[in-house]
Amino acid sequence: MKIIVLVKEVPDTYGDRKLDLETGLADRGASESVLDEISGRALEVALTYADTHDGTEVVVLSVAPESSQATIRKGLAMGAGSAVQVVDEALRGADLGLTAEVLAAAIREIGFDLVIAGNQSTDGNGAVIPAMLAELLDVPQATSLATVQINDAEVRGERAIDGGTATVSTALPAVISITERLPDARFPNFKGIMAAKKKPYETKSLADLGVDAADPAASRSIMIAVSEKPPRAAGTKIVDDGDAGVQLAEFLIQNRLA
Repeated sequence: MKIIVLVKEVPDTYGDRKLDLETGLADRGASESVLDEISGRALEVALTYADTHDGTEVVVLSVAPESSQATIRKGLAMGAGSAVQVVDEALRGADLGLTAEVLAAAIREIGFDLVIAGNQSTDGNGAVIPAMLAELLDVPQATSLATVQINDAEVRGERAIDGGTATVSTALPAVISITERLPDARFPNFKGIMAAKKKPYETKSLADLGVDAADPAASRSIMIAVSEKPPRAAGTKIVDDGDAGVQLAEFLIQNRLA
């Protein structure tokens, strides 16, 4: 079984997250960069299966700048067997369509039985890459899973739906995405950190993958404007002089909140 896990370096949610108003891109220097939490959970799903199934190969895959190598290597320290990083200056600011095409090209080259991703990253929040990959790879998808069970022939899990829970399954090969309901990622131990330095780590360019970033069919969206988030306006303050209840009721009625 070969499992590819998509991982991503993102700005730490505990720090400042800002946009560069000239480029419209995230200011990666505004806060510390970390492995996205949902990527860690996706990797944990793969490693948990590998722990009890000999012969399972877990590969971490990322489209990221060269500076992200230390973060991606964390996946190796956690237990993944190898890593592939797609690095190309032409991917700076790539939209979801181009990112999906690059990932799909890399996945085809690596070969796979199962691709696991988080349902959405904490920086872009696009939440469509797994579905795009399934379409490009021409395989089934099972997205937003809150539980995952994998065997040699299929993957099964539960997802939340309006008013309940649905159990879904699909034959392999397939693409799945998981939610934050899955367990936290394991912490790399000293042995894992040392072993990660010797594990295969491959970098690929767009030319290596045969993807042309200048092809209009690859990038399908452009940003036309970007601006700072406006400061929050002061709210209405109600002082209780014995009639606070009346004031609150009137406020709710005036603003059609009651």
